[in-house]
Amino acid sequence: MVDQAHLDALRAKYGNASGGDIFEPHFREVAQSQFKGGDKRKWPFAGIPTLLDAPGLPEAQDDEHFGGLDIALVGVPMDLGVTNRNGSRFGPRALRTIERIGPYDHVLRTSPMSKAKIADIGDVPMCSRFDLAQCHLDIETFYRRLAGAGVRPLSVGGDHSITSSILKALGEKEPVGLIHIDAHCDTAGPYEGTKFQHGGPFRLAVLDGVLDPRRTIQIGIRGPAEYLWEFSYESGMTVVHAEEVGEASLPRLIERAREVVGDGPTYVSFDIDSVDPGFAPGTGTPEVGGLHPREVLQILRGLNGLNIIGGDVVEVAPQYDATTNTAQIAAQVLHTILCLMVNSGQVGGA
Repeated sequence: MVDQAHLDALRAKYGNASGGDIFEPHFREVAQSQFKGGDKRKWPFAGIPTLLDAPGLPEAQDDEHFGGLDIALVGVPMDLGVTNRNGSRFGPRALRTIERIGPYDHVLRTSPMSKAKIADIGDVPMCSRFDLAQCHLDIETFYRRLAGAGVRPLSVGGDHSITSSILKALGEKEPVGLIHIDAHCDTAGPYEGTKFQHGGPFRLAVLDGVLDPRRTIQIGIRGPAEYLWEFSYESGMTVVHAEEVGEASLPRLIERAREVVGDGPTYVSFDIDSVDPGFAPGTGTPEVGGLHPREVLQILRGLNGLNIIGGDVVEVAPQYDATTNTAQIAAQVLHTILCLMVNSGQVGGA
C-alpha cells in the first residue's frame, strides 16, 4: 500500500525540481560546483581533455609561483626506462581522454576540485626524447620548482623510473615515507650501464637520502622477480605480497600501512601493474594474480587523513588495451589520491 502522505511530500519537494536542484547541504555544495544556470552541466565528451577534467593551465609552468596552485596535475610522458614493452609514454594522454571521473568520492565524501586550487599544467618539458639521463634531470629540475613554490604534485607517467627523480626533488629537505602499490618492489640495481630504469627507482631514492625505507610499505608484490628485491628487505621496507591482500585482511593492512608511514610527509606511488591484468592489461609488465580495483580503492581510502605530499600513477600503456579499462582504473585511482591530498589538511581549505 502506498503511503500517500509520503508520496505527496515527495511530489511537493521534487515534482517541479530540476536535476540541478539538490537539497541536502553537503550534496548541494558539490552540485553548485558542477551546475551552471539551473540544470546545465559541462558535456563530458566535449572540450579539450585534461587530467580529471581539471582546469587546463599550461601557462602556469612559466610562472615562478605556478599560478598560486595548491596541487598541480602533471603528465610525465617518458618511458625510456622500461625493461619490457614500451608505450607508457602515452599514459598521460590516455588518462586525459577518460571522462566522468569525479567530481565526488562517495566513500571519502570529498569533492577535491571545490576544496583546493587544482589545475592540469601539462607535461614536464623534456630536452631530449632519446636521452634517459637528461629526461631525469629535466624531471628533477621541474619538480624542484614545484616544491620551491609550495605546490604539491600529482603526476601521471610514464614508466616508474620517473618516481626516483620526483622524490629527489620532494624529499630534498626531509626524507619522505612511501605508500607503494605495485606488482614489483622496484628496488633493483643499475642494469646495462644505467641507474635510471623502472625496476629500481626506490633503491635510488633511498641511497639518495630522500626516501625513508623504514617508513615505506610496498603492497601487491608478486611474480618471478622476487629474487631482485633483497634491497627492500635489507633496508627495512615493509613488503606485502599480493597473496596477503583480500577482503578480510584489508582492515589490518590499512592499519599496518598507517603505522609504517606515521604522520610524517608521505608520497603515494601507484603502478597499474599492481592490478591483475584481467582488469588492466594495458601495461608493459603484466603479472597474473594481482589486486582487484576495489581492493586498491579500499586501501587508498583507508589512508585518509595522512600527510600526503604528492603521488603518481604510472605504467599505463594504452595500446595494449582496446577497451580503455586500464586507463579508466588508473584515472579513478588518480582521483582517489587527489582526494587524499586535499584531505591531508595541508592544501586549500581542507
